[in-house]
Amino acid sequence: MTHISTDIDQALALLRQGDLVAIPTETVYGLAADASQPDAVAKIFAMKGRPSDHPIIVHIAGIEQLSQWARDIPEVAYQLAAAFWPGSLTLILPRQTGVSDAVTGGQDTVGLRAPAHPLTHELLTRFGGGLAAPSANRFGHVSPTLASHVAAEFGHALPLILDGGPCRIGVESTIVGLTTDEPTLLRPGGIPAEAIEAVLGCKLVHHRRSDTAKIRVSGLLDSHYAPHTPLTIGALPLLLAEAIQRTAAGKRVALLHRSPTVSYPAGVYGQTMPEDAESYARILYATLREFDRQGFDLLLLETPPAGPAWLAIEDRLQRAATHRLG
Repeated sequence: MTHISTDIDQALALLRQGDLVAIPTETVYGLAADASQPDAVAKIFAMKGRPSDHPIIVHIAGIEQLSQWARDIPEVAYQLAAAFWPGSLTLILPRQTGVSDAVTGGQDTVGLRAPAHPLTHELLTRFGGGLAAPSANRFGHVSPTLASHVAAEFGHALPLILDGGPCRIGVESTIVGLTTDEPTLLRPGGIPAEAIEAVLGCKLVHHRRSDTAKIRVSGLLDSHYAPHTPLTIGALPLLLAEAIQRTAAGKRVALLHRSPTVSYPAGVYGQTMPEDAESYARILYATLREFDRQGFDLLLLETPPAGPAWLAIEDRLQRAATHRLG
């Protein structure tokens, strides 16, 4: 039976013996295993249904552990780690000799992050090594931002969930590639690209979203972060027309929107989402999971505004959506 607690001693014992533990971070909950034990890491892939060649981010206590996991570390890596760790920034670096293929997906690079959540920071400090920890959900599904989300995802298959409360940020870490002379934004996330560029003193290289699915880094597949209920995103007038058509056909439809005043078509359930990006990101995954639980036939979500603050949200929704209007 899954146990939900804040017992770090129990978590340490389980991890050291090769078991899995769900851990809180400021972004989303992770499914953690000792990154130095390939058999333990294999349990992550089995539980999530994750492709074996899809790399996993290694979580460490801080900058002092960088050289244990990476080699040929550029100075900019230390600059970014000093500025943003602990925090929601993942660095892609050449992997150190001895880092397992189970973690890297067979690539010569490794993703490293030092999470800021105090419970997991203490866990990592006491653990002394690295924890391989993708999001604690079935592969491709909406990431969990509460301990109860993890319990709903895995039932009794997971021995322990460390309960750190609601995740403060609510979307995954920003991923920056540092394996070439040009630092590259591989995934937008909790740290804005502009803040990273201010530290670097230069612009990050940006990939088009259509190109990132070819890159083997966590969370870059075309379909990811998706609710079980089909999700359509688009402009509000198009969504309202779609809602009328679907309810007329007997479907249960939910509409998620930012516009402050909306007249819902008959039979449509509506919810207003936050107007600012930070609050929106914090509740996005929990909202999608709640509507999944309520058994709607279709979720309609108003496209968020353009702009740097909304970049991570736009990325997640584009990957989560099964259909786009307009």
